[in-house]
Amino acid sequence: MTTRLAKYIAQSGLCSRRAASRLIDAHRVTVNHRLANHIDHVTDNDKICVDGEVLAPKAQQLVLALNKPVGVDCNCDPTNPDSIVHIIAGDERVFPVGRLDKDSHGLMLLTNDGELCQQLLHPDFYHEKEYLVAVDRPFDASFVSAMQQGVSIPQGITRPCSLLPVSDNQFKLTLTQGWNRQIRKMCKQLGYRVIDLQRIRMVTIKLNALPLGEIRRLSHEEVNTLSRAVQPI
Repeated sequence: MTTRLAKYIAQSGLCSRRAASRLIDAHRVTVNHRLANHIDHVTDNDKICVDGEVLAPKAQQLVLALNKPVGVDCNCDPTNPDSIVHIIAGDERVFPVGRLDKDSHGLMLLTNDGELCQQLLHPDFYHEKEYLVAVDRPFDASFVSAMQQGVSIPQGITRPCSLLPVSDNQFKLTLTQGWNRQIRKMCKQLGYRVIDLQRIRMVTIKLNALPLGEIRRLSHEEVNTLSRAVQPI
């Protein structure tokens, strides 16, 4: 049975399917000693190379949870002293699932499963991400209503979301999209400034009491539950 090339690369654990497509576009992938293209379908019998290195066989699935500190950048550039790669160094090869602002903290998922990453990040699937947010002054009912209904920010009008007040200036917010700095921009548009932002849940995985800067491996049961939750309907 053959598999489309970008999906095959993702299944190997090298990167997400989207990142694999970018590698193909950049002519960094070869199949059986020729430049690859997006319509290629391959099997384990094909010789696939990325940047001249033979693609390793599919790795055993690994999913980790990290409590990312403020100041850590979610890019994977080893020359950047603030890069997340310096936290995950020493673990099996994994990459972050999406991003969390450098000035935000909380739950990050890391995996070697490109397909799972693709399912978690795809904007059409409306997967929930929950945040604990503090703003610089007490908010009122009009703020809650506006946030829940959708706010006009540079990227467009945000999707309706759920907001649960925790105190006069703190709330839990559940989003089903992930535009760049979305929560900060939503609050700014309504006249508030975010002073603390922590992600506490991604789909079925909660941050709970994981210490700041620490990593834990998800259990088999947790991974199965997460995988079922992100499967396309």
